[in-house]
Amino acid sequence: MQRPRFELPEALVMEILSKLPVKSLTRFNCVCKYWCSSFQTPHFISNNYHNNLENNNLNLLLSRCDGNTFQRYFSQLSNEKDQNYIVKQNIHLPFFRNDLPYVYGACHGLLCLLDPLKDKAAIWNPSTREFKILPPSSIQRPPYFSPFEETYLTLDDVDFDHAAFGFDSKTDDYKVIRFVTLTFVNSEEQYPHPHFMYQVELYSLRSNSWQEIPCPDYKPTGTTLGNNYVDGICYWKTETGAYLDFRGLILSFDMGNEKFSILPIPEFVGSFPEYFVNLLVFNGSLGAIVYPTEGIDTSFDLWVTSEGVWTKQFNIKSISGVVRPLGFGKNGDLFLRDTNDEVLLFDASTQELKELQINTYLDHFRFTISLHAYLESLVRINGIQENIEKHVIRQPARDASTEN
Repeated sequence: MQRPRFELPEALVMEILSKLPVKSLTRFNCVCKYWCSSFQTPHFISNNYHNNLENNNLNLLLSRCDGNTFQRYFSQLSNEKDQNYIVKQNIHLPFFRNDLPYVYGACHGLLCLLDPLKDKAAIWNPSTREFKILPPSSIQRPPYFSPFEETYLTLDDVDFDHAAFGFDSKTDDYKVIRFVTLTFVNSEEQYPHPHFMYQVELYSLRSNSWQEIPCPDYKPTGTTLGNNYVDGICYWKTETGAYLDFRGLILSFDMGNEKFSILPIPEFVGSFPEYFVNLLVFNGSLGAIVYPTEGIDTSFDLWVTSEGVWTKQFNIKSISGVVRPLGFGKNGDLFLRDTNDEVLLFDASTQELKELQINTYLDHFRFTISLHAYLESLVRINGIQENIEKHVIRQPARDASTEN
């Protein structure tokens, strides 16, 4: 007797499929044209991303520098704590050969890679393996007249720094903002004194172009941990005042109206010379991790803001040998770097500190190790597949205990 044929409604099938990993969906593209086209619709992409967000399916990349080639690369860590976050694969970036790109994001599963010393940047979806090279800036660099030397100075250097990457929901557009430092010198002097001028550039993925926007009165200082974008707004730490009289501020930029604002850093952080204050994103909110600049034993306070109110989330007391935090993984686990430049994990549930089996002794610039978390996403960026021009090369880790 032939069993009756039972078919699920297409809407239910799509709902089930939206809960699958991006890697599985990529394979299922070849099942039928309807599935392939459905996976590219904004509704499906949004459902898939929000399922990952609800389940906290974080992916972790450790940014490192190869000790032999001096090239920047990523180690992709396992998602599960019971695997001790071992290295699954190493990801190299031939597009940035001889460069040291910084990572900005993540926003909707996308990362922005930018070399601060060159006009070289890309947007990357590590889940779909799509890679988009951003065009160079066409913005004019203004001349600089020195009234003291009574002459126009020569442009000697251009630096691109303190970038941020985010989403403008009003125009459905992804944007990159970066601060540009122009260094001018008197080329006729043997030991010229540098003069600085600043610009701010904004890139739009929709127009695939850069534009200059008005520069704020404050310039970002310091670094952020992993990400500085929350719900359409980018954040940087800045400061005013002289030594021993620093006053901490937060510089923000709204991706929608393209305006800067200044917010105070609450006084709970203490005075700046005695404390480091690193901004970060914690559970979808702006946070600040605060720790002393000196001392053998280091303690960490995590503060998070909601609707303008700062609340202390937790305190980690007296961890010996820890230099600085790297960022958070799942369930509030804090990654740290110690005095030997090894990567440690503070388990928030057990209050235990353990060393991860990530050998960094062969790395170069170990003090620049950074952690970046992102959610899987199907968001398209009108780029190319990362392996077509070999802009990105992935290599499975040989062994978690001996990987380079």
